[in-house]
Amino acid sequence: MPHPLDNPAMAALLGPHAHFAERIGRVLRYPPDVSPFAAMPPEPAPADWVAATELVGPGGSVTVSGPRREPPPGWEVLFEGEGVQLVDDGVTPAPAPDAVVLGAADVPEMLALVERTDPGPFRPRTVELGTYLGIRRDGELVAMAGERLHPPGWTEISAVCTAPEHRGHGLATTLVRALVHGIRARGETPFLHAAGTNVTAIRLYESLGFRLRRRTTFAAFRAPALAEAS
Repeated sequence: MPHPLDNPAMAALLGPHAHFAERIGRVLRYPPDVSPFAAMPPEPAPADWVAATELVGPGGSVTVSGPRREPPPGWEVLFEGEGVQLVDDGVTPAPAPDAVVLGAADVPEMLALVERTDPGPFRPRTVELGTYLGIRRDGELVAMAGERLHPPGWTEISAVCTAPEHRGHGLATTLVRALVHGIRARGETPFLHAAGTNVTAIRLYESLGFRLRRRTTFAAFRAPALAEAS
């Protein structure tokens, strides 16, 4: 059997996140307002690309991670970049007394912080995927991190970001360790992804006790427009 982290979106949407799954054939996705991520087989057959078109609609987009996939003619590559997947290998967990649990009421501030810091995809309902923690200073949300993909036995830490004027004070480290504390308390193992070019973030995660498990690819594709799809 493949490891759950080899295709984490697929493992999550077939497992703990099945209640979010929209599916046609062997292609699954989260609702677009929850996450842009979809799950496809590592080597999609022509029928899988047809299913993806039906799922996202003509001209719709699909974001995937894992091995590099070559879309068929008519599909447009919107983005493709190398990334890394790291797993907990001795992170020191620690509760964060000054962190607050973020919810639906905090989404406008969360989206504004994401807009300023660009930690990766975050949508209006992403907060529903797991626990999100934030740190406030004078009432303002200045740092956050949370849980995204949830393959069986694993939880991804994502959206780790700090407002530029509050960096250098260990807020990201505090939040990551707090999330590790909660994830381990459930009997699960933390993991995370980072862009291969984000050397600063990778060094931080490795210094905390994460280790490289594998290199991966992030890509976004646009399905053929209506005339082409028909």
